[in-house]
Amino acid sequence: MATNYSYLSNATPEYIDAQYEQYKQDPESVDFGWQKFFEGFDFGRIDWTGEGTGEAADVKEIYVLNLIDAYRTRGHLFTKSNPVRERRKYSPTLDLKNFKLSDADLDTVYNAGIEVGLGPAKLRDIVALLEKTYCQSIGAEYRYIREPEIRDWLKDKMEGSRNTPNFSSDEKKHILHKLNQAVVFEKFLGTKYVGQKRFSIEGAESLIPALDEVIEKGADMGIDEFVLGMAHRGRLNVLVNILNKSYDDVFSEFEEIGANGNDTEDFLGDVKYHHGYSVDVKTEKGKEVHLSLCPNPSHLESVGPVAMGKARAKIDLKYNRNHSALGTILIHGDASIAGQGVVYETLQMSELPAYETGGTVHIVINNQVGFTTNYIDGRSSTYCTDVAKVTGSPVFHINGDDPEAVVHACKLAMEFRMTFHRDVFIDLLCYRRHGHNEGDEPRFTQPTLYEIIEKHPNPRDIYVEKLKERGDIDEGDAKKMEKEFKRMLNDRLKEVKKEGKAVEYSFGESAWKELRREADSDWDESPATGVDEAKLRAIADKMLTLPEGKEFYSKTHRINDQRRKMLEETDRLDWSMGELLAYGTLLAEGHPVRMSGQDVERGTFAHRHAVLKVDKTEEEHIPLNHVTEGQAKLEIYNSLLSEYAVLGFEYGYSWSAPYTLTIWEAQFGDFVNGAQIIIDQYISSAEQKWLRLSGLVMLLPHGYEGQGPEHSSARMERFTELCNSNNWQLVNPTTPAQMFHLLRRQLHRKIRVPLIVFTPKNLLRLPAASSSIKDLANGRFQEIIDDPKVKGDDVSRVLICSGKIYYDLLKEQEEGKHKNVAVVRMEQIYPLPVKQIAALKEKYSNAKEWVWVQEEPENMGAWSFILRKSRALGLKGIEVISRKESASPATGYKKAHVDEQQGLVKAAFAPVLHEENDLVKA
Repeated sequence: MATNYSYLSNATPEYIDAQYEQYKQDPESVDFGWQKFFEGFDFGRIDWTGEGTGEAADVKEIYVLNLIDAYRTRGHLFTKSNPVRERRKYSPTLDLKNFKLSDADLDTVYNAGIEVGLGPAKLRDIVALLEKTYCQSIGAEYRYIREPEIRDWLKDKMEGSRNTPNFSSDEKKHILHKLNQAVVFEKFLGTKYVGQKRFSIEGAESLIPALDEVIEKGADMGIDEFVLGMAHRGRLNVLVNILNKSYDDVFSEFEEIGANGNDTEDFLGDVKYHHGYSVDVKTEKGKEVHLSLCPNPSHLESVGPVAMGKARAKIDLKYNRNHSALGTILIHGDASIAGQGVVYETLQMSELPAYETGGTVHIVINNQVGFTTNYIDGRSSTYCTDVAKVTGSPVFHINGDDPEAVVHACKLAMEFRMTFHRDVFIDLLCYRRHGHNEGDEPRFTQPTLYEIIEKHPNPRDIYVEKLKERGDIDEGDAKKMEKEFKRMLNDRLKEVKKEGKAVEYSFGESAWKELRREADSDWDESPATGVDEAKLRAIADKMLTLPEGKEFYSKTHRINDQRRKMLEETDRLDWSMGELLAYGTLLAEGHPVRMSGQDVERGTFAHRHAVLKVDKTEEEHIPLNHVTEGQAKLEIYNSLLSEYAVLGFEYGYSWSAPYTLTIWEAQFGDFVNGAQIIIDQYISSAEQKWLRLSGLVMLLPHGYEGQGPEHSSARMERFTELCNSNNWQLVNPTTPAQMFHLLRRQLHRKIRVPLIVFTPKNLLRLPAASSSIKDLANGRFQEIIDDPKVKGDDVSRVLICSGKIYYDLLKEQEEGKHKNVAVVRMEQIYPLPVKQIAALKEKYSNAKEWVWVQEEPENMGAWSFILRKSRALGLKGIEVISRKESASPATGYKKAHVDEQQGLVKAAFAPVLHEENDLVKA
């Protein structure tokens, strides 16, 4: 065991002697650390008093042990890992004098050498081993890891090899080959496309042999597939030299040949360094591995949870939860990993049952500058990777100019991941040859640094000289390699310019081959999604049957009894029954259901109860996993308190699971704004940018019940402003049957489009918002629900609303006997139900007033969208009744809320539409 001996410096000889005597009598009676300390040392012969000689020589064994511990703990602070800067000065140093030792002790033999595997050894040899292991091109941080067996494993691996690479001639040539690809490709692009943005890898070319080794070693240890996520720096190089994307395609993108090989009108595309790619490659040892690089926006670290979710879906559905079959690699920038909070959120997810993927290899391209910000202004922590300590993940800081050290550390990192299934970090200390992009002038902000960089040779040239000095290659080998590669690139570019062939992008991997992109005709009418009543009752019965011999909380039995009563007596199913039966029927049909979010197991409003706890224990029972034989499984998880990373994860999951109902639920819909980047950059736009489809479902509790500005609005207006090309579905259902059909519709079509559901709060238990089991057994989702209580010819005013306010309007309509006012529910806001509205226009052809009624302030909710689309809907001249414009979503005062709500309803049925009202816009 690697014991932390720092406490020894405070121990007196008398105390140590007493501990040793106790250890001899009963080893178990002393602290575990002392047990391991005394192992291997014969302390019985030591004169601890040192009488007549000053300090006893043997007491210095303790000082040597302290020195060893200091190298293991702090050696990373004194490495040669920075290629272009002097390291910051740290104190105290590892000088012998700081450990009560001196040069005079260097040739003394110490038993402490046993601790580093040398046996009794001279201090000189002990220090040499420690210097070589911990203070050269590789610095290791691992002593904060709590598990002794993991610390021991890392210690033995590093000290056993001295952290010194030992590669064969062929392996060295392969490293050179990958470096050559990286360097020459960037230089070629820089020559042919002067000034064009490419976010080159220059200065960090060692990333390519690093990635190559992670994949090679992982494949050798049993990994069949890797999912990668990275920002734009070095992405083109990774695409061509790791994922084998053709050079032709990259050149075509630079030449902008053809807007789109798929000839799709609404495909807008993205810049070349944002696109993803998926491919099967063969390793040097002949192992086939599938690689997929996720597309991403410029919101650097946002791709992290997305890649993790994509990986988890494959682990669940393709590899039967075998974490050793698939690996995840995330490539960061030093500024972004230190500055972006989503990194912390994602790392906190890494070992949770809901989100674990068996350990991620993190590689940091540490340019030592973020755009124009120096690293000393970019973080308070010592290292950009200090977030790794949150989960006790080891970090290797490596000099990017030493490619052999880089490859050696990557090999060790991959072995660690496969052994312990934990995250591990590679901090690749390098530099950025150009500015933030190729048109940026870095000397404006880092003049001294870029004076050094300008004169600094690239990693390939440094390695070539090293290989030549050692006699590993001949003088002409490197030049020949460079010349041949450059010739090949020139040939490819000439062909591209001659043929003018556009790049073709596909919309998914093999899992999507039976599905297609949506068409306008898909929204004319929803498919039939009813389920035979007998089957519904059988599923419900199984769902409500609790296992024998287990005691559940009394309220759990009460809820079950109430649900049985709905089925067997009242035939009025509440929201939870409609939702749970949707899941149950999909599971019975073989469709997995996955849901996560804050408090989703019980439900924020205690309506779902999908997971039941056995009373006075932590044992769980999930009723929906027992509805029929051979069913699929419900995976439902209460998430960590995160919106950004969790929504990103579930979205990534949906990329690889088109036949799974993947759901994220916000605790309150208001909190969705914590995940706005995922919504803006992925969910709303990924199809237009990258041809990436998703069937993700978002449940956002929404409705004005006087709970204040943070518990009222899911900010529908933010979704409506992003509507285009049927990119998603915005739905505000008002009955359990509608929810049932809506969720089933999501998997009962040959298309997959994200579904945003504005779910209710008080309607969960409102008697009027209930459905018959026949409503579930028959029919389909209705985009528009007409008013059944009025006659078309008698109607002079049509109120169109969405969601919860319908029931307030309904009550007033019935109590006031307003037979000339129709109340119509628009259940689907987008895609627009144009044909259904046209049918209403025909039915209510005598109506003089068409009014949109909403709870939200006029500048929020769906009104702006409805007004903008009024011409397409045939509703020119439509008016609005809403709360007044506001900066805050809702009042925080209950009485004010009630007054406003009553004012809305009164205004909706007022004889004169525009009568004065201080509370509402009318």
